[in-house]
Amino acid sequence: MTTGKPGELLDDLGPAIVSGKYPPGTVLRTEELERAFRVSRTVAREALRVLESMCLVATRRRVGITVLPRPNWNLYDPRVIEWRLAGPDRAEQLRTLTELRAGTEPIAASFAAARATPDQAGQLTAIAVRLRTTSHDLDAFLEHDIAFHRLLLAASGNDMFTQLGDVVATVLRGRTHHHLMPEVPNPEAVRLHIEVAEAITAGDPPRAEAAMRAIVSEVLHDLPDPHDSQDPATRWTPRHP
Repeated sequence: MTTGKPGELLDDLGPAIVSGKYPPGTVLRTEELERAFRVSRTVAREALRVLESMCLVATRRRVGITVLPRPNWNLYDPRVIEWRLAGPDRAEQLRTLTELRAGTEPIAASFAAARATPDQAGQLTAIAVRLRTTSHDLDAFLEHDIAFHRLLLAASGNDMFTQLGDVVATVLRGRTHHHLMPEVPNPEAVRLHIEVAEAITAGDPPRAEAAMRAIVSEVLHDLPDPHDSQDPATRWTPRHP
């Protein structure tokens, strides 16, 4: 995690790139960044190094640090996800991430029903119960929801699914932070989380997969249309006017 002055510059440059302020082909010159952001050369180089590790920019011989087009980006990097959720294509980003979840989490739930340890199954049940008891507190609910989905992916016994935990956590936090979800959790969604936990505990893969598919399908159904002219951030009443 980049902190201090390099982190501050990164938080300026990253959103500017993913929002299109610096379109593909833009050359980011160290000396210009030093002047524009009043930072040292060391700070500018560190921030650019991190951006290069995310594949947002690349060093091109005789050209310099050049902004890359979206297909080159590391779209799974949690910071890239957060920057995109904060930008003008937030609805498209949320849709693609939810489609990713729809393609993986039901299968992960099925595997978890076959592979979860008794301890993992017990933890999932306990977290699901906490979801129900904290449905009036969105912040607490969010943290339990993230813990549930992280543990579900880990309980699948598939390392590739497990590493999607950070992606899911980032999108769940992003939906809340950018007001892309209702203030009160859907009671049916809470019930379905409990259903998933019960199915995993019972060792019932089809039931676990069906319940998880219902969860992500409901999220997909409720997503704003990315082609709608209305800003999706206005579709829910802000928590803090």
